[in-house]
Parts: sequence; C-alpha cells; structure tokens
Amino acid sequence: MLPDPSTAYEALVQFLYRAPIGLAQIAPDGTVDMLNPMASSLLMPIARDTGLDNLYAVLAPIAPQLRQLASEFGEPSGVICEGLRAPLPLERTAHGSPQVLAISLMKLDSERLMAVVNDVTLEVQREQDTLVRRLRNAARTDALTRMPNREAVREQLQHLVDRPLAAAQSESNFAVLFMNCDRFRQINDTLGQAAGDELLVQIADRIRGALRPPSDRIETINGTGQLAARVGGDEFVVVLDGMRSREDAERVAGRILDALARPYRVQGHEVVCGTSLGLAWGADVAQGAARDADEILRDAGIAMVEAKRAGGARHLVFETAMRERAERRADIEAELRQALAEEQLFVVYQPVVGLLPDGGTDYAAGVEALVRWRHPVRGIVPPIEFITVAEECGLIGAVGDFVLERSCRDFMDWQARLGEAAPRLIAVNLSRAQLGQPGWIDSVRRVLQVTGMPADQLQLEVTESLAAQDQGIAQRLHELKALGIQLALDDFGTGYSSLSSLHLLPVDTVKIDRSFVSQADTSHHHRVLIEATVKVAQSLGMKTVAEGIETESQAAVVRAESCAKGQGYFYSRPLVSSDLLAWLASHEALAA
Repeated sequence: MLPDPSTAYEALVQFLYRAPIGLAQIAPDGTVDMLNPMASSLLMPIARDTGLDNLYAVLAPIAPQLRQLASEFGEPSGVICEGLRAPLPLERTAHGSPQVLAISLMKLDSERLMAVVNDVTLEVQREQDTLVRRLRNAARTDALTRMPNREAVREQLQHLVDRPLAAAQSESNFAVLFMNCDRFRQINDTLGQAAGDELLVQIADRIRGALRPPSDRIETINGTGQLAARVGGDEFVVVLDGMRSREDAERVAGRILDALARPYRVQGHEVVCGTSLGLAWGADVAQGAARDADEILRDAGIAMVEAKRAGGARHLVFETAMRERAERRADIEAELRQALAEEQLFVVYQPVVGLLPDGGTDYAAGVEALVRWRHPVRGIVPPIEFITVAEECGLIGAVGDFVLERSCRDFMDWQARLGEAAPRLIAVNLSRAQLGQPGWIDSVRRVLQVTGMPADQLQLEVTESLAAQDQGIAQRLHELKALGIQLALDDFGTGYSSLSSLHLLPVDTVKIDRSFVSQADTSHHHRVLIEATVKVAQSLGMKTVAEGIETESQAAVVRAESCAKGQGYFYSRPLVSSDLLAWLASHEALAA
C-alpha cells in the first residue's frame, strides 16, 4: 500500500518546522520561498531593516559574497558554499543570542536553492579557546627538546612560592635543580651546531629518564610533582615538589648527574659532556632567602656556577655566601669593563733568565708579560681577583689583546733603548677566548705589523690543559706557528697531557710547573719528574723553563738537571717597564 502523499507532506512540514537548524528555500535572485522558524530566529537580528523577503539582502551585511557565488555557479546542482563563517555586527547581538553564523548554500536545480544557517557561536568559542591553549603551550615549550621553557618554570615556581605558609612549612617541600653542561661550547664548536642540537635532545631525554616517574610537566601524585625544562642554551632546570628533605632532592640530583655523565653518541662521535648542578632548597623561601621565582632561579644558577668553578661534574647546594660572592664578581665585572675603557690596566714583566752550562746566568734571556689593574680606589688589584671573572664574563679576550699589543710596543721600546742588552724574547699568555675568537690570528698579524715586533721573538703561552682539549685549539696553534711565533706549554705537569704525548703538541718550550720546582730540593720524586721532562723535551728539540724558583737550592737543582731557563722570585718579582730596565742595567754592571 502506497503512503498517503498528504501524510508525507505533513511530516516534511513538521520536520522543517522542528529542525534545530535554519532552512530556507530561495529563488536564484534570493527571493525567499520557504523559511523555517529556526532560520527566522537566526536571521531576524540582522533583518530589522530589510525584512526576510530576500535572503541575499538579509545576509548582505555579514556575507555579501553569496549573491555573486550563486550567480557564478554554473552546475545544474551542487554545493555553492559550505560552512561559511559570518560574525554578526556587535550592535545586532545581545547577551545569549547568536554571535557567529555558519551559512551553507546548495543549488537544487535551475529554479531552487537551499540555504542552511547554523548558530556556531559556541563552536567558534571552543576553537578560539583551543587555539589560545595551543599558543600558550607553544609559548611555554622549548621547540628543540619539547620540554617546558623558562616561562613555564617561572609560572610553576611562583605557584609554589605563593602557597600558604602552612603548606610551605609542611613535611613536603620543593627544590630547584639548575644544570649547565661543562663542555657544550667546545663540542658545539668542534662538531657543529647540528651535533650540538642533537646532544641537547639526548641530554633532555636523559633528564626525563632520570626522574621517576618521567615527566615534562607537573604531575600531581599524592601531592608531589616534577617539572623538567630547558631554560636556554645548554641550561636545564628541574623543579621537584613534595620533597621530604633536602637529602632526597640531593639524591635526585646525583641520579641526574650520573645519567648525564655517561658518554653520548653524536653523529658517529663518542662525546663526554659532564654537568654542573646547583640546588636551591624551597624551605629557604620561608626564611626570606628568595621571594619570587626569578630569585629562586638566580640562587640555583649561582650554586651551579660555584659547582662549575669547583671543577664541574658535581652539585652544590645554594648558600647565602654564594650570592654575596656572585654580587662581588658582578661588581668586579662592571669595574673591569670601566678599567678597560679608562686604561686602568697595565703590564708588568718578570725576567726569565738563561741557565748557562758553565754555571753563568743570562739575565737578558727574556721576560714574561703579566697584567695588573690599578684601581682608582682600591689600588693595585691582584690578578687572582679579576682574571677568573674576566674569563667567566667574556672579557678575558679583550684583556689578553691589550696585554699582547702593550707588551710588543714595550719590547720594541727596549730594543731601541738598550740594543743588544735588551731582553731577546717576550712571553705573553693566551686564553681560550682569544684562540676561539674569529679572525684573531689576523689580529695577531696586525699587532706584529703595527708594532714592528719580530715574530720569532714573541712567545705565546697556552696552558697544558687548553692545548690538549680539542682539534680547534691545535689548528689555531699551528696557524700561530706559521706566522713564525714561538709557542710555550705553560704549567706542564698539571693538565691532561703526558710526556708520551708531548710530541703531538706544536710547541717550542715546555714550562715546568712551580708545584714541581717548589719541592725539587726536598723531594726525590719531584726531582725525577723534572729530570724526565727535561730529557724528553730535549729529545724533541724543545727548550725547558723552570717556573717558581724561590730559593738558591731550587735554582741549583733545575740547573743540575740541565733546564735551559729559570723564572721566579729568586731572580726577580714582576717589574714595571722602567724598573725592568734598571734591573737589567744593574746586572749588566755586575757582569762588567
């Protein structure tokens, strides 16, 4: 039995009437043939001036392109547009009313079109909220390691600091672990930035793996939480909440350091990169040691720097005295920058004498240039107070370049004044910052040209530990040798190389460290070490200098072991240029 057409029509009318979406049948020119109640409700706010007779006219304020889209649609039927978002003018919306409509337009045949109108205000709001969350997460996430970044750490720390005092003094507390890689810069310079990025990703993975449970974000489990983040460069931070004691936090720190100490495999190379870690304990916040997130991070960072200064690959817990030392170093840095600008630095020279086979002494063999600082208020500042600070803050290169140029100028002045009686060699210390500075070899070449300094009378000195560190440093040393400059290995016996690897270093002179010379006359062991060093150096065509000679008996020992030159207070303290000339003149007079 066929269905009653009138019943089917009535059902269709009921559907259109009750449908939760707006439906409108229109003619090609936009004239409305049929409009259901939902469409009337949705369109009425924007149809106050036009009425609902023509859909294109009604929607013109929010979707003026509909008429043209329909007229350009040449197919006999099909979708003209779908889900077109159209925000309503603010003056046409009220609280709780639609704010955004979605409009779809379909061509049924040559004479009929069907429009579908939806209220998508809540959907748009949800999309906007989702986008805001994603943008916020992106702004709080490190792009390389996918860890939270500094902003996320600051936000979490501030939350912990702002907790009620009772909660902060409960049995659970929080700790901040601030980590920095000890050799990342050298690895990055040697293997390249891509390798450095790969190493950072592996470090992040190991930090996550060392935390139990592994987590990139705060996990609240029985009141405890962990956050692991990269806060910049090769710096990482872990926030631990729910710690019962500082010892628990230190155990976590030790576990992380153990994980990071294992060798890495980076682009086919085995790399070892230790980590220095500073720990700030949250209980100190209640005692007024730090009042906000930035201060806590600062204190943990200060402890990390202290750990690095102590040799690295270890952790230290923050103490108030560390902050005082850090503030003092900051003051020295600021004053040192001013000292460079105002030429408060000056150079002194310590004689290096020749130990002649016949028992005589060559007092004009050479000098070593040493920097000093004449502070306008504090007087003479010893190098031990500012050289390390200069290295840490990046000023050591500028200091070293100043010493190099001033020394060469003074040396040429002595030649003009004394002739053959002037020192025949001047030694200047080098820093890693100078050797790593792009174009620095050209700067050395310029100094030689400007001052007229003979390259073979300039000796540049690098510490044993620096010379043995990587291929980049070795390449710079070979470039200096190519200029005709002599090279010396300073503090030999205290670094990484050994007598067996001495032939691998492009040096002309080996300077035996004062720690061996100081016991040469009392310790058979130290005397044997000096003897072995001299013999190996001589076999390689290298000269030797004994540093730190303070007594006649020490001088006698190094002379007996055939050391070529000696240096120390036994012969002279470091002297300003005028005093050095007087010292040379006095010995020349004695010899005469």
